[in-house]
Amino acid sequence: MSYISERGTMPNQERPPKRTEKLQLMLDVEELKVIDDWRFENRLPSRAAAIRELIRRGLNTDEFEEPPTEIPSGEFRVVDDSE
Repeated sequence: MSYISERGTMPNQERPPKRTEKLQLMLDVEELKVIDDWRFENRLPSRAAAIRELIRRGLNTDEFEEPPTEIPSGEFRVVDDSE
């Protein structure tokens, strides 16, 4: 017999670490649209989940060149200007 607590979890099931840090990120309308479109295409439950997944994928690949270190933070964009 399986027992599920009032919280909807198994009693001995490990939970992910509690998120205690907040990250604020400013995007323009075009950048946000690209992320939201990707989220819906991939059926992710929230914008936060989509951004976490995109970060996870980016950190787990060697496909990209090293990022430029000489440009200001505001010059980094989610979408290329050429798109």
